[in-house]
Amino acid sequence: MINEIPPVKLKGVGDGFWLTVDPDVQEEVINKEICLLFERLQHLAINAKVVIDLGGAQGCDDLLTNIKQLLKTRFDVGIVTTPPEKRPESIERSRQLELGKGWLTNRSDALILTGRVRSGQKIETRRHLIIAGNVNPGAEIISSGNVIVLGSLQGKVYAGYPDSEDAFVIALDFRPTQVQIGGITTSGSYTSLTGKTVYASIANNRITTQDYMESQPFGKLPWPTAI
Repeated sequence: MINEIPPVKLKGVGDGFWLTVDPDVQEEVINKEICLLFERLQHLAINAKVVIDLGGAQGCDDLLTNIKQLLKTRFDVGIVTTPPEKRPESIERSRQLELGKGWLTNRSDALILTGRVRSGQKIETRRHLIIAGNVNPGAEIISSGNVIVLGSLQGKVYAGYPDSEDAFVIALDFRPTQVQIGGITTSGSYTSLTGKTVYASIANNRITTQDYMESQPFGKLPWPTAI
C-alpha cells in the first residue's frame, strides 16, 4: 500500500513554524488542511512567525497571498514569509570556509560609543557607528558607513557619507530632525513610528523608514558577515 503524501505539512522551526504546501493541490483542500493543523496549535499560533514553503513553484503569487490572509485573519499569526533564496553552492562553500577560520581573523570596522551625545556635539567617523545611548536634539552624527543607535535618535544623522546609498540607520527611538543617507536627505515627523525600532534605508531613490520588527530587513541573510 502506497502512503499518500499530505498536501500540507507543518513543523516547528526555531521560534516559529514551517508550512510546506503542495501548490498542485486544489486551494480549497489546502485551506482545509491548514485550518486543521493550526486549530490544533490553539494559542501557540498567535503572533507566531510562519514560513510558507511552496517548493520553489513559480506563478503561485495568488495562492501565497491567500494563505497569508487566512493565517493572519483566522489564526492571528505574526510575520509570514517565504523561504530565503539559496545562495549558489560555490558561495556557500566559501562562506563555510570563512566561518571555519574563526572571528579572530576578522576586524569589524566600527566605532562603538557609550553615553549621551548632547546638543551641539558632533561625532564624525569613516567607520560604521554604534552608539549605546541617546542622541539629543541639536547633536550631529556623521558616518561613512551604517549608524545604529541603541537609544533615542533626535539629532541630525548622516549615514553612508558622502555617497554610499547602501548604508542604513537603525534606532530604538527614531525621532531625528534630519536624515541623510548617501546624497539623499529627508526631514519631517516620524510620530507614526513612535515607540518602535526603526530601520531607514534608500529604496527607489528615496529614504524609506520601516518598523524593524515587521520588515525584518536582515531576515533573509544566511549567516553573520563581517562588515
